[in-house]
Amino acid sequence: MHLLFVIQRIMCTFALEMKKIIVKIQIFAAIVLLASCRSEFNAVYKSSDYDYRYEYAKEQFARGKYDQASLLLGDMLSYTKGKENGEECMFLYGMSAFHGKDYESAAEVLKKYYTSYPSGKFAEEAYYYTGECLYLSSPEVRLDQSTTYQAMKAYQDFMDIFPYSDYKPQAEKKLYELQDKLVEKELINARLYYNLGTYFGNCAGSSGNNYEACIVTAQNALKDYPFSSLREQFSALIMNSKYKLALHSVRDKQADRFQDALDECYGFLNEYPESADAPQAEKLIEKCKKHVSGELVDDQE
Repeated sequence: MHLLFVIQRIMCTFALEMKKIIVKIQIFAAIVLLASCRSEFNAVYKSSDYDYRYEYAKEQFARGKYDQASLLLGDMLSYTKGKENGEECMFLYGMSAFHGKDYESAAEVLKKYYTSYPSGKFAEEAYYYTGECLYLSSPEVRLDQSTTYQAMKAYQDFMDIFPYSDYKPQAEKKLYELQDKLVEKELINARLYYNLGTYFGNCAGSSGNNYEACIVTAQNALKDYPFSSLREQFSALIMNSKYKLALHSVRDKQADRFQDALDECYGFLNEYPESADAPQAEKLIEKCKKHVSGELVDDQE
C-alpha cells in the first residue's frame, strides 16, 4: 500500500509539472505569435503599396482587429479621397472606431460619411450607427442629457430618411429608452424641488417657491410625455405640492389654492383610484375642505 501511495504521488507530481510545461509553451507560442503579428502589421503600415495596405486593413476589420484596421484606414483617408474606394474607406474607418468603443470619434466620422455621401451605399448604416454611438454615450440619468437629446434626434432623422429600414424597430426601441431616461430625470428634478420645500435659496426672487417649481416641472413633463409610465408619480407630486403650496401661502391666497389642491386630489382619485397614494389623496381632500370652509386654520403638517 505504501509503494502504491508513493507511485501515485510521483504520477501526480509528474502530471502537475507537465501542465506547467504546457502552459509555458502556450505562453511562449502566444508571445511569438503576437510578435509576429506586430512585425507583420508594422511592415504593412510602413509599406508604400497603398492598395495592399487597404486590403490588409479590410482583412483586419473582418477579423475583428479594429484597432489595427482603424490605424490603417484613418491613415488612408486622404489617399482614397475621390477614388472608388474612398466611400468604403471612410465608412469602415467609422465602424472600426465604433467597434473599438471610441463612440465620439465614430459618430464624427459616420456623420462626415453621410454628409459627404448622402446617397452612398452605406448611408443607411451610417445614419443608424451614428444614433447608436450617441445612445451608447448617453450618460447616467442624473447628469447632463445633451448627448441623449442628440441620440434621439439621430434616431429620428434615421427613421425619417429610411422609414422602411430593417434597423427601424431597434431605433424605435432605443428612442423610447432614451425618452424614458429624460422623463426619469424630470421626475428626479420635480422630487428635488418638492423635498426642498420652503427653502428659497435656489429660487429667483423673493416670491419664488420650490413647490411651485415642482408643480411646473411635473406638469411640463406630463405635457411633453403624456404616455409615460411615470405619469402617476408626477400626478402625485403635483397633488401634494399644491396642498403644500396652499399651506405655506399668505392668507389672501390660501382659499383659492386650497380649492385648487382639492380639485387636484379629486382628479387624482378619478384617474388613479387604485393608487398607493389614494389614501393620501383622501386625507388631503378632508383637510382642504376644512381649510376652504375655515374650519381648519392652522396645519403644521
